[in-house]
Amino acid sequence: MNPRDYPLGQLVEQYVVKQRALGREYHYEQITLVSLGRFLSMQSAVDLDSIQFDAWCRSLSAICINHRRKRQLIVRKFCLYRQRTEPTCFVPDIHRFPHPVDCRPPAIFGEPEVVRMLAAADELQPTYRGPLRPAVVRLAVVLLYTAGLRIGELAHLTLGDADIELGVLHIRESKFHRSRFVPLSADAWQELQRYLKQRLILPSCNESTSPLFCSCADGFRSYSIGGLREAIQEVFRIADVRGSDGRRPRVHDLRHVFALQALLRWYRQGVDVQSQLPKLALYMGHVSIESTAYYLKWIPAIAEEASQRFEAHYGDLIAGDTL
Repeated sequence: MNPRDYPLGQLVEQYVVKQRALGREYHYEQITLVSLGRFLSMQSAVDLDSIQFDAWCRSLSAICINHRRKRQLIVRKFCLYRQRTEPTCFVPDIHRFPHPVDCRPPAIFGEPEVVRMLAAADELQPTYRGPLRPAVVRLAVVLLYTAGLRIGELAHLTLGDADIELGVLHIRESKFHRSRFVPLSADAWQELQRYLKQRLILPSCNESTSPLFCSCADGFRSYSIGGLREAIQEVFRIADVRGSDGRRPRVHDLRHVFALQALLRWYRQGVDVQSQLPKLALYMGHVSIESTAYYLKWIPAIAEEASQRFEAHYGDLIAGDTL
């Protein structure tokens, strides 16, 4: 069924086109609004009112509170847009939305756990639909850990995005419509070369626009974000990776681990950490240092390195004051 055939479908299409004309991506918003239209269609409803909205909200009960509120806000913004030309249309009351909750802190782990993850990836079994599954998961873990990529950036990589000669990845039109080049470490570069030797053996779809991470499910195609996330979560489980508090990490926690490892290296190398933060923000694809600071948690290893640096610079002054 064409999305325009759902209740409010034509209005949703006009709304999304307008928002994209303003430079917004509005992919998630479009999915949410089309999903709402499908729900109304299943309920044999022709329009959105308080009863249907409440029923739709109840259908989201399995989703975490913050994501549920995000979808409700998307619908509210759409209704406010609609209200400009239809003053009597229904607009959800924001005060009835669930209050946001603090996000779960990341589970931080280190190199020994990553080594176990790579071993676990190597032990995965290829399948008819995923002949390169062990190699795909291994390289995915390497790039997430050493380059701090987002899982969506990983899934969207093509063969043409991987410069095997220079060891550089081209991340195209990622979050905030920003593209960037990501130089790889020597080890990650070697892992990419190793993977491509297996990837290019496949009999078809080796053009520059072909997916870097590929499966054969329902025909040759790229791994989905969900497929990669599920595979990496399986590796977390097999390798029994846990944070210092005993929790199992999420895939996005690897991005936190990458940023913290960069910070630790700078402390140990004795460089000016503050001057390096803009470089880290650029590498991670952030629009500002404030976004990068979100990933720089104060963990014991960093506290120890910072204390040692402080002592090396000012220890004599403190000792002199105590005499």
